[in-house]
Amino acid sequence: MNHPTNSNTTPSTPNFTLRAILTGMIVGAILTPCNVYSGLKIGWSFNMSITAALLGYALWKIFADVFRAEPWSLQENTYNQTTASAAASIISGGLVAPIPAYTMLTGESLAVPILIFWVFIVSFLGVIVAVGLRRQMLIHDKIPFPSGIATAETITDLHAKGKDSLKKITWLFSTGALSFGLKLLNDMLVSLPRLHLFQPLSGLYTSPGGVKAYTLKKAGFFFDPSLLMLGFGMIIGTRAGISLLLGAVISWLVLPPFLFASGAVAIPDSQSEFWFSELVTWTLWPGVGLMVTSSLTSFGIGLFKLFTKSRETHREQNRFENDENIDEKTAKSYKTVFIFSLLVTLIVLTIAQFQIFNIPMVMGALAVLASMILGIVSSRVSGETGIPPIGALGKVTQLSFGLLNPGNISANLMTANVTGGAAGQSSDLLHDLKAGLLLNVDHRFQVVAQVFGILTGSIVGSLVYLFLIPDPQTQLITAEWPAPAVATWKSVAELMAKGVTHFPAGAIEALIFAAVAGFMLAILENILPEKALNFVPSASAMGLAFIIPASLSLTMFAGAMLVLVLKKINNPFAKSFALVIAAGLVAGESIGGIVAVVWKAMVN
Repeated sequence: MNHPTNSNTTPSTPNFTLRAILTGMIVGAILTPCNVYSGLKIGWSFNMSITAALLGYALWKIFADVFRAEPWSLQENTYNQTTASAAASIISGGLVAPIPAYTMLTGESLAVPILIFWVFIVSFLGVIVAVGLRRQMLIHDKIPFPSGIATAETITDLHAKGKDSLKKITWLFSTGALSFGLKLLNDMLVSLPRLHLFQPLSGLYTSPGGVKAYTLKKAGFFFDPSLLMLGFGMIIGTRAGISLLLGAVISWLVLPPFLFASGAVAIPDSQSEFWFSELVTWTLWPGVGLMVTSSLTSFGIGLFKLFTKSRETHREQNRFENDENIDEKTAKSYKTVFIFSLLVTLIVLTIAQFQIFNIPMVMGALAVLASMILGIVSSRVSGETGIPPIGALGKVTQLSFGLLNPGNISANLMTANVTGGAAGQSSDLLHDLKAGLLLNVDHRFQVVAQVFGILTGSIVGSLVYLFLIPDPQTQLITAEWPAPAVATWKSVAELMAKGVTHFPAGAIEALIFAAVAGFMLAILENILPEKALNFVPSASAMGLAFIIPASLSLTMFAGAMLVLVLKKINNPFAKSFALVIAAGLVAGESIGGIVAVVWKAMVN
């Protein structure tokens, strides 16, 4: 691809049009519920940049063909995807982790306007951080930001009218429609059958401890009829898929009989379909141990590598070289606007933490300053790996403020919310700015587009969350809404506030053992050659399997295996279309699930 990679070139026509922003806001309003839904289901979200670019292009191609609208330009599509992806990534502002965890622990819910404002201002801090980092990270350090590169390649291919791009749009809409339709069918008309493919093995599974009622069905060992889970399995890859299977076997087949036999978990009513809710109050602790220690260890090692590499790179560069064609007066005005925005955001966020959550002003200001520093860290890690370490940074803040102000659950959760929101949005914007740099798009307009995006996401995401989960205390960490991210944040907050006295019997030992295992697996992950990694389980994926029903892990495993087989049969097809097919499956079922909830509410 012949992308412009030098910021000396000034865009000839900015194409920052009203329709570009409105399209991005509409597409973002459609995609935001997808990430809220999937985040509450399995704690993961999907980068929507490429999906937004495909949807924007398809929409305006139809308008051009049918209504003779002006052709949709490459620059407009870049602003569109910037706006839409910012909206879709709004869940980093806390909607699927600290905010529901806060309600579960305190019983307090945020009013709609306050929730929208909180999510917006936390995310806006991330935009400010990204603006301050753009020049250093994209121009001087030339950090890759792989999602930005992939988005730029997709948009370029689309507007070059490549055949693959039209096929991608077809696959996206086809799989999305299929997933949407099946979800509506399952939730509104007739329940789709679960695939009990393991039923012939039931006789081979003899539950230890004399708990004969605990069968494969009670353990949840069946394939869920969820194309969303199949799609996520296609995205995560073989190693994570196998790790989910391994974690599901340990947490739902091996451990429960011993927990029942020892009395650590009471034997549930044998009439229950499967025993997730009763067991997850214990299994979530080793799951949290695996996920938290592995993510923090990998984060620390990655940080060391990044700064070592950064020092070596800076020796070869003039860090104060002016790579951009900007006069001194303009540069000074940029700096003034940036500093003013930063100070206003610092003051507003500090006051907001005090007024909404009763967090002391000094601690609130410290949280904002820490979030700026950790936002730099997150952006560097995300720029090198493509994955923002939002969860790990949230845990750093939770542990730090838990020590500074022990027993204060609000401070523990919501200062970490500030960190996570800033980290998520700064990383998202820098990936978009990387795409804009490659496509020769004015980054100032991209920042404006990002702000419109987080405004859209804050409104839509907050409303969708409140509609789906009106009562987090009874709805979350259940078979219907496993919400593993909520479980993790809630568990860390409880640990820091209450100590180990509230743990179920044996859970503290399991937590420590899992934490050590997570640490060791993360070390191996970072020191072994890439080929050897296939034989090392992913601690994060294994930990997740301890917190979600086994059926979801099995279905994601099936998705990972599907892509593996597809690569063996037709590798070029898999490389070109697997991700788009997965995106359609994820988006279709997410939207279908929300429509079904709305329908049920109207009927009732």
